[in-house]
Amino acid sequence: MLESTIAVTSSPDSSSAPAGPARGSLVIVSSPSGAGKTTLTRRLLADHDTLDFSVSYTTRTQRPGERDGIDYHFVDKPTFDRMVAGGELAEHFVVHGNHYGTARAPIDDAIRRGRDMIFDVDYQGAQALASQWPADSVRIFILPPDLKTLASRLRTRATDSDEVIERRLRKAIEELRHFVDYDHLIVNERLDEAYDVLRAIYLTRRYGPHDRDDVALPLAELAARVEANRARDPQAHARRLIDEPHG
Repeated sequence: MLESTIAVTSSPDSSSAPAGPARGSLVIVSSPSGAGKTTLTRRLLADHDTLDFSVSYTTRTQRPGERDGIDYHFVDKPTFDRMVAGGELAEHFVVHGNHYGTARAPIDDAIRRGRDMIFDVDYQGAQALASQWPADSVRIFILPPDLKTLASRLRTRATDSDEVIERRLRKAIEELRHFVDYDHLIVNERLDEAYDVLRAIYLTRRYGPHDRDDVALPLAELAARVEANRARDPQAHARRLIDEPHG
């Protein structure tokens, strides 16, 4: 899904924040619906107070339990159209028949202040954001272990009809074909392991891959975890998912 940006400050990290870069980063996370990107991004946000979350503007109907201004900014179509016409959105697309967009001003403000901003977006949003902030962006794609598991996760959520679930599964194949556009791929078979890799990618992006006296984090160890994930060849896993029988 395409998500957009009004910064919402995350809860503080348990340790005092070490010195970070003068300019922040866009941490762009994508996946097919049900692969776990929202769970993972919210966990990273909760653990690190150096991150702000990008809250999307959307025209879709608010679901039970969702909070306006926290999960999404829910707006009507005329309001959304006015934002587009006024150049307020860095990107906007239609996803599953609903409009989503990312506000531009909070991104510039965050990275100028050395804050990192995390985005839970689809591949179209990732392309649009990275094209406008190429040097500031790191793109991460979350892969499901297989399509059967992805379908099961969608049905377990019980928030969409069978028709919508089937449409999302068909859309998943299209989204998976864009894995080549991403800097990192993570297979979300076990949530804690996937999170450890995501966290390692984020922290080494912010502080670098080498241990530092001024940063109380095992950066070299975290960098090794990132490289170990690459060595598992998640690209091959993505290709298998694309070729997996479905439908």
